[in-house]
Amino acid sequence: MRVLLVEDDRMIGEAIQAALKDASYAADWVCDGQSALSALQQQCYDLVLLDLGLPGKGGLEVLTILRAKDDPIPVVIVSARDGLSDRLHGLDGGADDYVVKPFDMPELLARMRAVLRRKGGSSSALLGNDTVSLDTVTKEARLKGGDPVQLSSREFALLSALLLRPGAILSRGQLEERIYGWGEEVESNAVEYLIHALRRKLGSDTIKNVRGLGWMVSKSV
Repeated sequence: MRVLLVEDDRMIGEAIQAALKDASYAADWVCDGQSALSALQQQCYDLVLLDLGLPGKGGLEVLTILRAKDDPIPVVIVSARDGLSDRLHGLDGGADDYVVKPFDMPELLARMRAVLRRKGGSSSALLGNDTVSLDTVTKEARLKGGDPVQLSSREFALLSALLLRPGAILSRGQLEERIYGWGEEVESNAVEYLIHALRRKLGSDTIKNVRGLGWMVSKSV
């Protein structure tokens, strides 16, 4: 999954971006509101982590612009402003959650997963179809009736991208966007290598190749 981090404090931004990458997210980081809006026009993201006290356009203004365009992208505000009125303005303005700094990174990751589940219409931490399930907390995959299999960060990122949209064909470019953030070198044949590794762990029928178009996992029947 790809996340846009909007944070003007360099120390905090570096720490959150590193933690997101460790948690298997492709994480892009910008430092002001206008850059955030530009990034959202150019790139498809699964979630935005949005600070409020930004230079230029503030976080609430960015949120207002997004919701005025009926952009449904999940937004989690991450701010040092801990007053009740600030939290109410953020949530009433269209944020999906509000996390007060300082925070523990595991809590932020759990809140992100909860928001993504709600947006996906699920109450469970599991993604899956009739063949395979994926635990978004432990990063373990399991074939129906089989034992759990631990995945690498990029194997998890690729499989979760497919299981979020079962039945949809995702191209090489779309999968690379879910694996790599800005400035990360896209390794040659990385998608094919990861799919080969996942098939070896989970069976050759888990991920289907649609010649000339991309890859998919089947919908549940």
